[in-house]
Formats: sequence, structure tokens, C-alpha cells
Amino acid sequence: MNQKAINITKLAPVMLIYIVMGFADIIGVATAYIKSDFNLADKWVQLLPFLALIWFFFLSVPTGILQDRFGKKTLVSIGVAFIAVGMLIPFVYYSFVSMMFSIVFMGVGNTIIQVSANPLLYDVIPQGKFSSFMSFGQFIKAISSLLGPILAAMAATSFGNWKLVFLVYGITSILAVLWVNATVIKETKNEEKAATFKSCFSLLNNKFVLIMVLGIFFVVGADVGMNTNITLFLQGEFGLEIEKASLGISLYFTALMIGRFLGSILLNWISSYKFLLATTLLALLGAVLMFMTSNLFMARVTIFIVGLASANLFPLIFSIAIEKYPKRANEISGLMVMAISGGAFIPPVMGFVSSSFGIRLALVVIIITMLILLGISLFVFKSEKNAKKLEENRAVA
Repeated sequence: MNQKAINITKLAPVMLIYIVMGFADIIGVATAYIKSDFNLADKWVQLLPFLALIWFFFLSVPTGILQDRFGKKTLVSIGVAFIAVGMLIPFVYYSFVSMMFSIVFMGVGNTIIQVSANPLLYDVIPQGKFSSFMSFGQFIKAISSLLGPILAAMAATSFGNWKLVFLVYGITSILAVLWVNATVIKETKNEEKAATFKSCFSLLNNKFVLIMVLGIFFVVGADVGMNTNITLFLQGEFGLEIEKASLGISLYFTALMIGRFLGSILLNWISSYKFLLATTLLALLGAVLMFMTSNLFMARVTIFIVGLASANLFPLIFSIAIEKYPKRANEISGLMVMAISGGAFIPPVMGFVSSSFGIRLALVVIIITMLILLGISLFVFKSEKNAKKLEENRAVA
């Protein structure tokens, strides 16, 4: 996009997509209700998040290829439609099997949206503002995610039916599909040739793209690792009961929300490359202090610091890659979203270290991950610096 002003009529429906993107996180609280309603063993309950997340690995790249041919808006609409169907299934028939199908639809839809929404956002905002609006979109998504458990609890206490949250989400998703399709959006396209599996994965031969994809892998891995180990850390190291220890997760998510909101503002004036390097350094510092502290108050402070600093790492890495190669946005987006599967690999490593050496040493995995991200941030910063020098030399010549 080259326009200087923000077109709110085009931006608003895309922001609604980010709200729908947050709907899929209802799966987290839904598993507790489903376990209670059907008296399930933990091994069956743990199958539900797997059914939601596995699609990131299998469908991300195909989605990027398809949207290169049929358009981002079309794929976004398909993704939101899948989520709408998934949300409405429990009202047709409610059983454990039907909820498995519901979660599969939500997982597939969420994968498609994650691939398509960010490149579509690029097409409706002013040039040079993508990082800022990516952070704002993630902020909107975080609010949507946090509201899920609250709405489910309200539906259960006020109406005796927690599943009413699905009805609200389903109707909102349908409205989102209609609004996006009614909006005219001029999409950035690759005019050279249509994307294929070969062209998509061949991008990994590009050192910059490969490193950015790895960046997403480690960012999501660190985020999920923090999310799943905060309670265990506060329990194991400070003897807190589970109810009080779990509040550490709320503290972490609050920091993420604040960080994304601040990022959406600061990135209007601060270079994405400098901001990435600075926040990665702060996240690393927070993780090191979290490992070192033996004080409960300071432990909570460090949890907040890690959340605040790492809040914008995902949108920064994603937007920097897209802005560098906008015509390959569909393929890059597919690779990036596939890398979200990092959230399935880092936590088990932490679990192994925790079981063998204790929860505190498991934090070393987070520190190592942050060190890798610092290396990636330095590479990106130096690449941009070299690119600017090259432009200056060409201008002089």
C-alpha cells in the first residue's frame, strides 16, 4: 500500500478477523468443561489441543499456495467460515465425538486465518506501518483470547449453558465473513508466477527468509514454554498453591497485552529492526533474572518483564519478512505459520529437563531460546544496516 491515510472502512473488517482469530483459543477453557461433561480421562482430554494445533504443520504452506492463486480475502473468508461451522456444531449435537469435529474445524480455520490475515492486513494499511499494525492486531487478538474464559463462565453461571459462547462466536464469525467479502481490497500479488510447493520451500534457500522462519519457531516455542511452565515454577520454587501459582499466567498475558499495545504505538516512530533487537535483549534479561531470583515478588516482576519484552517479537519478525519480500507474502506467510509448530517442540524439552533436573533448570531452555533469538535479531539489524549503506553508495554513485 502506498496511501498515506488509513482507510478505516478497509481496516475495520480486517481487525474483526483478528478478533475471530482469538476465538480459537476458547479450546483451552473448553477442554475443562468437556472433561467435566463427559467424565473423560486426561489422555482423551489432551487429544483436543492436538486436534487444534496439528493443522499448523500440515496446512500452512498449502494455504499460502492457494491464496497466491485465489486471493487472500478468499482464503480468509474460507478460514472464518470453518471457524463458524466449528462453533455451531455443538448446537446441532453435543457429544465428545462432535466436539472433536468442532475443534478440528476450528483448528483448520484458525490455521488458514493465521496464514491469510497478516498479508491481507499489509494491503490495507499505509506503507511502512505494517509492524505497528501487526502488533495492534495481535493486541486485539489477545483481548479476544482473554475474553473467552470470561464469556464461558458468564454463560455457565447466568444461563446454565457454557456452550452459549460458541453461539456468540459463530454468529460473529458469520458477520465477519459477510463484512470482509463486502469490502473491496486491492491485494499485492506476485505477477511473475503462481506459487507452488517448490517455490514456497525454495524460499528457505534464502538465508534471510530461513532465519526469519526459525525466528518464529523459537518465538512461539519460548512463548508456549513460558505459558505452560509459569505455574509449575511458582509452585515448585515458592511453594504456592495451584490457584495462586496459576495467577502468574494471567500476569504474563497481561504483560503481553500491554506490550503489544505499546508496540503498536512506539513502532510508529521506532525502527522495526531496532525495536526487535532492544526487546529481544530485554526478554533475555528477564529470563536470566527469572532463573536467578529466589524472591517471589521479583519472580513475578521477571515474569512480567519477559511477557512485556517478548510481546512484539512474533509480529516484528513476521512483518519484517513480509515487508522485505511483499510479492512473496503468501509463500512466506505459509512458512511462518508452519513454524508456529515450534510451540509443540520447546515445551517437551523443558518438561524433560524439569523432570530430570528440576523446574528452575528448565528455565535454561528459555534462556537458550532467547539467546538464539538475540542472534537472529542481530543478523536482521546488521542486514538492514548493510542494505541502507548499499543504497547510500548507489545514490552517491
